[in-house]
Amino acid sequence: MIFTGGVDRSGNEKVYVEDAVLNGWDANHGTYVKKFEEAFAKYVGAKFARTLSGGTQALTLACATLGIGPGDEVIMPDITYFACSDVVKLLGATPVFVDTDKTWCIDPKAFKAAITTKTKAVMPVWLYGNSPEMDEVMAIAKDHNLFVVEDACPAVGTFYKDKHAGTFGDFGCFSFHGAKIMTTGFGGMLVTDNEELFTKMEWLGDHGEDKTLPYRFYQSGVGYSFDLHNINAAFGLAQLERIEDFVQKKRQIFDWYQDGLKGLDLEMNVEQVNVRTNKWLTSIVGDYDRNALVKVLKENGIDTRPFFFPISYFPMYDEVNTPEAHYAGFKGINLPSGIQRTKEDIDMICGVIRNFLTKGK
Repeated sequence: MIFTGGVDRSGNEKVYVEDAVLNGWDANHGTYVKKFEEAFAKYVGAKFARTLSGGTQALTLACATLGIGPGDEVIMPDITYFACSDVVKLLGATPVFVDTDKTWCIDPKAFKAAITTKTKAVMPVWLYGNSPEMDEVMAIAKDHNLFVVEDACPAVGTFYKDKHAGTFGDFGCFSFHGAKIMTTGFGGMLVTDNEELFTKMEWLGDHGEDKTLPYRFYQSGVGYSFDLHNINAAFGLAQLERIEDFVQKKRQIFDWYQDGLKGLDLEMNVEQVNVRTNKWLTSIVGDYDRNALVKVLKENGIDTRPFFFPISYFPMYDEVNTPEAHYAGFKGINLPSGIQRTKEDIDMICGVIRNFLTKGK
């Protein structure tokens, strides 16, 4: 089976993890955590970074730090992973779903039209490593005095006009799930340039314990605990050392697919002028029977991943009219894009897709 994802472990992963296992305890229990945070902040161009146990936890801590709660609305694209809406709902606020544009990310016009007196934040999502039109999103948010929480979970290595994903808003949230372009096994990162927000986030993320006191275990507020272990951070640090190699391979894989599927009536990942996306997953959207195509690919030993459904389609919400998000959400397919994929793999996959679309088989 050719799987959708894949992890490259050919760098310093074993060396760093073994060192963390043998020596990363007691006074050294956070050595790799600190190294990873510092290296990640430097790479993305953020002032502050905090490792966490996952991307969902990063979104949770970001929204909680900003005081998002009952009576508030948070605008987000209708097509995204449901962690985004879960976080908002669990904090007592209301997710507001809007349509996407050609990037499969939030449509700035739809975002602007959805703003009400209850809107407190917007959550642009860098879907599959693609880039939203961040200049427009940020201008609208600024005009309406809204917080911006970026779900940049899939976008390590994506730059919009020389600025890294997740560094535009109040907080940027990243995921290092095993399927992502780089991984810690399971983990995440939260970044910001705002020292006041970072200090509050650190306090809230450590159970609300007051660390300014000369003694321990005095809690001055109810908080969270989403820490990432030193061993996971060691693995992540080794992955981060080769992130540019990973991005270049992902982009090469996309180019192979683009050449192999040329001439077919398919939408593929959009990359705007002055943007460099990480091409985490090469994706296609077309007017085909998705289930039938997925079945044929599986029969040929090819794993795939469907696009996320529009969140408003789920029974706990009222479905909204988001035609672009609905079309992509019900038609989109993520193709095998693991680092280890070869041109021969991609040529074979493209052959199966082309045969299905041209011959109906």
